[in-house]
Amino acid sequence: MRVAVVSDIHGNLHALEAVLAALEPEEPDELWCLGDLVGYGARPNECCALIEARADFCLVGNHDLAVRGTIDLEEFSGDAGAAARWTRDVLSADSLAFLNSLDSSGTRADVALFHASARDPVWEYVLSDRVAVATLELTEEPVVLVGHSHAALHVQLAADGFTGALSPGGTKVDLSLGRTLLNPGSVGQPRDGDPRAAYLLLDLDARTASFRRVDYDVARTQAEIRAAGLPEVLAARLVVGL
Repeated sequence: MRVAVVSDIHGNLHALEAVLAALEPEEPDELWCLGDLVGYGARPNECCALIEARADFCLVGNHDLAVRGTIDLEEFSGDAGAAARWTRDVLSADSLAFLNSLDSSGTRADVALFHASARDPVWEYVLSDRVAVATLELTEEPVVLVGHSHAALHVQLAADGFTGALSPGGTKVDLSLGRTLLNPGSVGQPRDGDPRAAYLLLDLDARTASFRRVDYDVARTQAEIRAAGLPEVLAARLVVGL
């Protein structure tokens, strides 16, 4: 089975549309989403509708939980808090119902999926060797998918030791070499220095993973964020991928 994996869309409709368009010739068997459909960006309802229509499996992220009311908005400060409050005000009943139907972790096709990590599916960032190994030790599936950090990366535990690195577009990983943790990166707000929308292609039969990036209309997304009155930093950061 070939699977496309996306995460951390954050209301960025044009980035999501670019990823979905790039996936069309790939014809993956399924599309999985690791959460945070909303927050930061100005098109939360459209992103929820697209993922609900297209994804075969979807998790809920911490921003989604805040907007739907499961997490107190006081947990979010500054620009994230302002965006969450704005999103809660504009979220449609259909979008809220979809977010309410989602969990922060799950399994699919012998793959473990978490929005954040196995120790804390909602909040913990997998950005260090220690945290990555902890998630692998708490799971037994050969492949583990995480989002939340907005950084594309892979970590492997093989017989000859531990390896891990950030994974720029074009990186390919041989999943047969050991148990593997993968983060596809962020569709809507990358923070790994590459502003292009990120996604991942898994071939579970061939045991490979391929990290991909695609350009999208950043200026249009920035204009929508500014028109909505959201914090300027949320628009400015999109051009630098940080």
